[in-house]
Amino acid sequence: MSRVMYAEGAYLKKNPSWHAEDSAWKAKQIINILNQNNIHPKSVVEVGCGCGEILNQLHLHMPEDTVFIGYEISPQAFELCQQRKKKRLNFHLKDFVQEKDASYDVVLCIDVLEHTEDYLSFLRRLREKGKYKIFHIPLDLSVQTVLRSSPILKVWDDLGHIHYFNKEIAIEALKGTGYQILDYFYTSGSTDLPAKSFKSWLTRIPRKIMFKLNKDITVRILGRYSLLLLTK
Repeated sequence: MSRVMYAEGAYLKKNPSWHAEDSAWKAKQIINILNQNNIHPKSVVEVGCGCGEILNQLHLHMPEDTVFIGYEISPQAFELCQQRKKKRLNFHLKDFVQEKDASYDVVLCIDVLEHTEDYLSFLRRLREKGKYKIFHIPLDLSVQTVLRSSPILKVWDDLGHIHYFNKEIAIEALKGTGYQILDYFYTSGSTDLPAKSFKSWLTRIPRKIMFKLNKDITVRILGRYSLLLLTK
């Protein structure tokens, strides 16, 4: 992971909320995929937990016998996490993949892979850290983003995305590093989360219509979707 951007505060300057406003929606997607597969973890760890709000939301909505742990390399994000620390929810300012003998029921890797410089080595090291792994991966590669190029440059500058995925690349990267794909589905923050402008709200209509007709084609052409995957 590019530690300069995260450890020295540049990411926080560009994203002062550390995306806390999206966390309830992301937690809902995680709970959905766990429930769909009848998985009831007693321990959940998140690598690259940011401000910790996803874990906080899971803490609020999952059974009271589940323990939650977050790992973060950014001192600024870790400071934000302290506001959410409570019984059964704790945080560490450490690189999770460096932890020896770590093993959890579920490992969360939510919007992290695209930031990680050597993501294949990262995936191999992460694989042994838990029984189930859940990934949320932005699908930045689409017909629209390749033709326009500016959306890709924007997520590079604003969000620090240094790798770009479509569904097929994401799945093959996981399979190639030893993961078994148990389940996956698309998520759409562009249609589910509050619109940031009237133009954004207006573009939801064709997106929703196309998505109902053919999910894969819509994602491949329009972009701005993500993939949530449950793996072993």
